[in-house]
Amino acid sequence: MNETWMPGSKTELMSAIEHEWNALIALADSLTDEQMKTPDSGGWSPKDNLAHITEWIHILLGYHMDGKPAHEVIGVSEDVVKGWDMEVINPVLFERNKNRSRSEVMDLLKAAYAQMTKRLNAAPFEDLLKPRHADDPQKRPVLLWVMGDSAEHFQEHRETIEKGIKKQS
Repeated sequence: MNETWMPGSKTELMSAIEHEWNALIALADSLTDEQMKTPDSGGWSPKDNLAHITEWIHILLGYHMDGKPAHEVIGVSEDVVKGWDMEVINPVLFERNKNRSRSEVMDLLKAAYAQMTKRLNAAPFEDLLKPRHADDPQKRPVLLWVMGDSAEHFQEHRETIEKGIKKQS
């Protein structure tokens, strides 16, 4: 999670999320079907990146905001999420989604985004400033995970997709 900038209000938060979302969707909509399914040097296609974002929106809502057990939210065994190792979790998410069609990935992504924005709009900003974990000595707010799994994640994967597309050209 990037800790250089945090929104100071609900308006700033939703504006940052919407800005990055619009840029991500504009990029996705501009890609041909061939570009959407062509893997980059890391083995992920733009479609795979978008499916990944969908999964992490669900993790944001279920695990970080609702406090449900991670393995239940993700639908995996407890050993997959033990230690939050992205080298273990992300390949599981990739495998689950790799055969989805472009339209299915986009529909799921847009539905997850709508669910997230509805939840965030309904949440008092003060609640997002509360510590994510009661026993966290740093008292890091839920807002860090909100940004990390929304605006920052959208930007990160948009940039990854753009780099992959440039290498295809």
